[in-house]
Amino acid sequence: MARSLAISGSATLLASTWSIPLAVKLVIGGDSRASRLALDLLNSLTSVPTVVIGLVMYLILSRSGPLGFLNLLYTPVAIALGQAVLVTPLITSAAAASLSGVHEVVWEMAMALGATERQAAGAMLREALPSILTVVLLGFNRALGELGIALMLGGNIRGFTRVMTTAIALEVSRGEFELALSLSGILLSLAIVVNVAIRRMGERR
Repeated sequence: MARSLAISGSATLLASTWSIPLAVKLVIGGDSRASRLALDLLNSLTSVPTVVIGLVMYLILSRSGPLGFLNLLYTPVAIALGQAVLVTPLITSAAAASLSGVHEVVWEMAMALGATERQAAGAMLREALPSILTVVLLGFNRALGELGIALMLGGNIRGFTRVMTTAIALEVSRGEFELALSLSGILLSLAIVVNVAIRRMGERR
């Protein structure tokens, strides 16, 4: 469980470092055709099967791939990178939706008061912070329950890359349904805790 939380948490934080600034950029340029096309593309990518992302990342990280020299395949880092790619469209599109709600008021007011674009963007982020945190938790929840990428990039190595979802799949393949159900219960409990946190944050907002 700790490994699952660490990998999914790292993936979510990594994805947030580029997804949220990208969302700000897209919202600021919301009237442009490029920004609208980018948002449409990101919304479409939220439904891409995880095995497709796993396959692409596998080809990139494999020994013959462009990043093969890093020897990241079948490591927790590879899983985290794959999950970060997976949740990037979700975090970016959801963050953009949250920021667009405060863009017109906060951005225009900040710019009218003489703020720079960076200062105005910071004001937007502060105003939408509860919503942004909710979005990040949604991304974490998505990464935590992911299976295809974890299997393809991690290899389900015991004590090294085995996470909750791959452990459940393994126990089912072995016919150990009781253990699989127990692990599923733990994973479901974690998902429920995250969802409750998201709802509470939404109520406060």
